[in-house]
Amino acid sequence: MRCSVVRELDSLDAFLKQKGQLHCAVVQGLDFTNVEVDWERLDFDGVVFLGCHFPKEVTADFLINKGAVIFPAFPNLPYNPYRNRLYAREELMEGWTEAEDRSVDKRIYDHFVKKGRSKADILESLAQRLHDHAIDDGVRDLLGGRIETGGEKKVVGIMGGHSTARDDVYYKKVVRLARDLSRAGYFIASGGGPGTMEAANLGAWLIDVSDEELEEVFQILARAPHFESPGYMQAARKVLERHPKGGTSLAIPTWFYGHEPSNLFSKHIAKYFSNSIREDGLLAIATHGVVFAPGSAGTTQEIFMDATQNHYVTFDEVSPMIFLGEKRYTEDTMLFPCLEQLAQGRDYAAYIHCTDEVDSAVSFVRTHPPFKVSK
Repeated sequence: MRCSVVRELDSLDAFLKQKGQLHCAVVQGLDFTNVEVDWERLDFDGVVFLGCHFPKEVTADFLINKGAVIFPAFPNLPYNPYRNRLYAREELMEGWTEAEDRSVDKRIYDHFVKKGRSKADILESLAQRLHDHAIDDGVRDLLGGRIETGGEKKVVGIMGGHSTARDDVYYKKVVRLARDLSRAGYFIASGGGPGTMEAANLGAWLIDVSDEELEEVFQILARAPHFESPGYMQAARKVLERHPKGGTSLAIPTWFYGHEPSNLFSKHIAKYFSNSIREDGLLAIATHGVVFAPGSAGTTQEIFMDATQNHYVTFDEVSPMIFLGEKRYTEDTMLFPCLEQLAQGRDYAAYIHCTDEVDSAVSFVRTHPPFKVSK
């Protein structure tokens, strides 16, 4: 049977609501071992099961003979290639203590390194690609408004140096910027690591925090300014203890840079094995703009990747590019004048802006919504 519409069923409630009519459904990562289901009466025409667990009496032969397609589970992996949701910090940090890092995050990273990183064997590579595809699906669900209330997200990406210290002036500016953009109804996405990335997710988390309270947070974090500083994670946890409820945002880190800890201030973590998919995807989802704080080679690469998407209108529209750091981008690197020259005669020429002021950056995002380009 050919399917014009494929339904995703990634929860037991969604599965049971189908009342046995599973044709053209993809069932993702569900455990049926303790669920009462009359398997004989189900309509299996065109159904695909991704990494599901079944009662002993429901065999693979039974499902296949009924017309189902089964993607089986992979053995001996510290991660689930078919996961049906994004990560949360509690899941990734499970097992971490101040004395020793035995977290889920660390175990997956150690496995990734042991398997050769990007040179893994064919089965490990396949499992990693399936995992990253599942993360892609989770990001689409989140940004499409299917995970949280409020409808489709207006995503602004924030990029910058991973080594930016917590007591750096641009770390503090990014925190305020992310807080103010979140208050204005935008959804912050970052690379999910330390430095500027942490500042972005922290600002979104502190959406309801005053300027005075913000200064107290900065004082706590300044005790461990760099991700290699003693007490780095403990300082972040102290902030969370002081502000246990916060705003929502997305972190998109990668195990490719697993020596850098994922920051603790995002509600949703889309962690990838493939860094190239992660970087390109992060820029692609930031349809309401990208802010570039000072950074080094990685940030420079992201600037030109984003410029390429705007230059060739890869996604049928252009969106703002804001450079937060006038000296960095107009004098030290000349990247902003270079981009201005590149954009001459193009639709995105009016969508690039360089400033040192948080208010100016927020205003530019608000006054430059995504612009649809007719090809």
